[in-house]
Amino acid sequence: MMDHKDPTTEAPPDDPASNRTIRLQVIWTRLISVVEEQARLLMRTAFSPTVREAGDLSAGVFDTRARLVAQAVTGTPGHVNSMAAAVGHFLDAFPIDTMRPGDHFITNDPWLASGHLHDVTVVSPVFRNDSVIALLACTCHQVDIGGLGQGPDGRSVFEEGLCIPRLPLARAGEVNQDLLDIIRANVRQPDEVIGDILSYIGANEASARRLIAMLDEFGETGLDSVANDIIDRSSAAMQRAIARLPRGRYRYAMRIDGFDSPVDLVAELEVGEGRIRVDFDGSSSASHRGINVVLNYTRAYTAFGVRAAIAPEVPNNAGSLEPIDITAPVGSILNVERPWPVCARHIIGQFLPDVVFGALAAILPEEVPAEGASCIWGAQLRGGAVAAMAAGEDAGSAGQSFETLFFNSGGAGARAGEDGMSGTAFPSGVKSIAAEIVESNYPVVIWRKELRCDSGGAGRWRGGLGQSLEIGTVDGAPFQFFGMFDRVIHPARGRNGALDGLAGRVALDDGTRMAGMGLQTVPRDRRLCLDLPGGAGIGPATERERESVETDLRLGYISEGCAVSDYGFDAGRTVPCRKIDQG
Repeated sequence: MMDHKDPTTEAPPDDPASNRTIRLQVIWTRLISVVEEQARLLMRTAFSPTVREAGDLSAGVFDTRARLVAQAVTGTPGHVNSMAAAVGHFLDAFPIDTMRPGDHFITNDPWLASGHLHDVTVVSPVFRNDSVIALLACTCHQVDIGGLGQGPDGRSVFEEGLCIPRLPLARAGEVNQDLLDIIRANVRQPDEVIGDILSYIGANEASARRLIAMLDEFGETGLDSVANDIIDRSSAAMQRAIARLPRGRYRYAMRIDGFDSPVDLVAELEVGEGRIRVDFDGSSSASHRGINVVLNYTRAYTAFGVRAAIAPEVPNNAGSLEPIDITAPVGSILNVERPWPVCARHIIGQFLPDVVFGALAAILPEEVPAEGASCIWGAQLRGGAVAAMAAGEDAGSAGQSFETLFFNSGGAGARAGEDGMSGTAFPSGVKSIAAEIVESNYPVVIWRKELRCDSGGAGRWRGGLGQSLEIGTVDGAPFQFFGMFDRVIHPARGRNGALDGLAGRVALDDGTRMAGMGLQTVPRDRRLCLDLPGGAGIGPATERERESVETDLRLGYISEGCAVSDYGFDAGRTVPCRKIDQG
């Protein structure tokens, strides 16, 4: 929605300014409908289940200055906020006055767009007569883009897949077949990848028609005038939100697992005059494995954390993003340069909102959650001859060849006044892919998927629960998985006397422990077991309401042992836990 106006400055109902505000609000909601339809078209026409089922995408409309005006509700902060910067890079290569109707442009360059090669961005001009009046853009995840596959094992970006520089995907309605042939020759699932890319063209073109019809309805010849009003209002609302905060500098540090050594994320957040600065000086140096983050992606998730905490109702666009300054030292794990490996950049990037929340907890303790699982646990699986040989078998004994990815989520941190959300993809926002979808498309069986008892950190407000999964192949054939799992060693930390969330665990069904990071092989007739981490709690566990403990016990969220040891609960006593006075 648009930001709420101060009622003391609201114009009278018959004032032209008031009528203009109402008209702008209607146009704004229609713009959101246009880009949300764009996102839904992507989901309905995509071949990849990560887009079709999980919504691992972004969609947005930009003005002719490459400023983000509106984004779809469906999508991830990492995609949309990095896309907000990416469109400007396209205009550097393809100026507006060189574009023609039917043009579409493409890249997956990590440093220009969404931070790794597995995200493809397509930008399309919107024409009225002979003039470009707007730009539509989308970014979507590809399960495979060649190279080693999506995992943290690469030593440079050149090992991680095919890089598509800024190129025309279509010119004047003619698809760049040479480019599609190159892509087809470099990926493991060519039909799926090419089908996805063509669906991006279709979604952008359909949304362009919808945008023009909407502007015609309101008598607008272009988008720029409306964009100026929306962006200016959003910027002013964001600056008002910042002005309500006490000035000062606030620091926070978090240690997470990393690949082969721990990673320290250190932030200093400074609240100034209408602006917020976040500096990550002191964070770990770049890793030799593909968990590094490009600055564009660091900015995307950091800005999301700031906005979610202090101004969640202000529209996400160029106006609300502009007052946030984000820096990280070149060569740190949060600002690597080409050709450092970046394939699994989401592992680190998705922790950044929690780092921001930790810094803001000093001034907004009632509004920011405790630490959570944060990093989504994507199960990237590979089967076939390569997996059989990795298991020490003859390639002829291999099962069906496949490559798939499905998402699973741990627990979110508790919030002041509320327990953390269980099995929730925060901050990425992607949906889980149903077991039935995975099993109907690939020779995979998800034998078990359930909430993980005792995984939420005990507290007055309990952390959200993680999940437990057991995964195998239909015929018991060996398969490989790319470990991209953090918080196996360093759990989410409790706040104000609460306990930590339970750390994650990666193992085989016979108890053999597996590493949280890297490409690994599950032998024949064995299954992969993933126990996802839980979110941390807030406040002492002994202050939790008795009824809440009893409910958690009844639902299986906590065990009797946890109720006794962590909450001081004794079913034989009249008042096993101190009951909170509700006033």
